[in-house]
Amino acid sequence: MSFSMPPEWQKHKQTWIAFPSSDYTLGETEAQHDNARRTWAAVANAASEFEPVKMVVNPGDQNIAKRYLSAAIEVIDIPINDAWIRDSGPSFTLNEKGELGAIDWVFNGWGDQPWANYDLDAQLAVQVAELAGAKTSSSSLINEGGGFHLNDQGQVLLTETVQLGVGRNALLTKAEVEKELHAQLGTTEAIWLKRGLTRDYEEFGTRGHVDIVACFLPDGRVMYHDQKNPNHPDYLVSAEVREVFIRAGIETLAIPAPETLKDDVGYVDYSYINHYVLNHGVLLCSFDDSRDKEAKALLREAYPGREIILIDSRELFARGGGIHCITQQQPIA
Repeated sequence: MSFSMPPEWQKHKQTWIAFPSSDYTLGETEAQHDNARRTWAAVANAASEFEPVKMVVNPGDQNIAKRYLSAAIEVIDIPINDAWIRDSGPSFTLNEKGELGAIDWVFNGWGDQPWANYDLDAQLAVQVAELAGAKTSSSSLINEGGGFHLNDQGQVLLTETVQLGVGRNALLTKAEVEKELHAQLGTTEAIWLKRGLTRDYEEFGTRGHVDIVACFLPDGRVMYHDQKNPNHPDYLVSAEVREVFIRAGIETLAIPAPETLKDDVGYVDYSYINHYVLNHGVLLCSFDDSRDKEAKALLREAYPGREIILIDSRELFARGGGIHCITQQQPIA
């Protein structure tokens, strides 16, 4: 009996998150440690207002985590390297009987990046799947949950620099990648973007994850990151992305990029696309930016009946990701 992955907006049983414990994600100083923990906890605590949350914590960090987390959140000891569970955790699926499955992609630290430690994270998907009571399907594809987005019409969004990129599946053809993705996800049509946002190709980037570029909406449209400032390198990326959807005949909703162009490092990849859809709610990245309220209004229209919660995500983006990157939905079986 075949399994397929439900879109994020379908009913969840719970959300999985991992607590930052080491390396660049946690930071070097006590102040950086506190900033990381507060930001991850803000997402987890907000999510727990809408559905159960399970927090994966490195053994020995339970007491630290509990100081930051709501008492409603269940803390689970599993050895981990990093805290981006969208990528290292399983992608949950359901079959026709409503039984729970989980895809164990090959996780190799976003294309075997030189800074990435992933020996423990490579085992996380199977461990979480077992705890969730899911039947695990092991894929041969090097892939991460933030590298694709799908709807309930059989379509999946991808980027060529991720699934076909250096360090991942560069020796496979596009057709071979699509065949494995469709077999695992239950999709039938792949829509390829050439690249992701510019900052995502720098040191701690993923080399083009789609979940800060574009995502499907429940009404069939695609929401995409619209950089309106021609001085930002993502201005050209947004134009390319828009053209892909026009050619595919897909109706779009443009979400303007924040006004903020740079941080201490360079051009930012701040994106409202990297939100997380919950039961009756949406957690939306905010950046203390003049466009935060506009983005909230647009998402309220895109997700009718759901409460839109803004969470300052600058500390997440400084570490290479956003709210969607640190969350993983488990559908109701």
